[in-house]
Amino acid sequence: MQLSNKQYSEMANDASASSKSWFNIPKAFIIGGLICLIGQGILELFKATGFDKDEAGALTSVTLILASAVLTGLALYPKVAKHGGAGTLVPITGFANSVVSPAIEFKTEGWILGVGAKIFAIAGPVILYGTTASVIYGIIYWLVQKM
Repeated sequence: MQLSNKQYSEMANDASASSKSWFNIPKAFIIGGLICLIGQGILELFKATGFDKDEAGALTSVTLILASAVLTGLALYPKVAKHGGAGTLVPITGFANSVVSPAIEFKTEGWILGVGAKIFAIAGPVILYGTTASVIYGIIYWLVQKM
């Protein structure tokens, strides 16, 4: 049976769940903002304890990554992400969650072929393209400086 574009669009619309964008977008904004607010509070705490701006920033990143990994391991971060949507993906905590989740999912396959191999399922492409982009930007920056 051959479907026309119109028939296919109608079938796709019928099968798709309707999104409550007017509700989900502000909720994602608020939850993402709360994550960032917590991060800012941690940063200010580190600065108040005597760390300089750069050290406090690095420690804040590590703290947020660790917190996200632990919350993912305890199956709490996915519950927050269920309500926060994209608001939980954007901050550094979302990246940490996306690295830890496959490792947890495939732990039954063992430490090497399960956790070791799957932990980089998401991180690998990000690291690859991030490194490649930084090299390209570095070359462009160097060329512009030479001109």
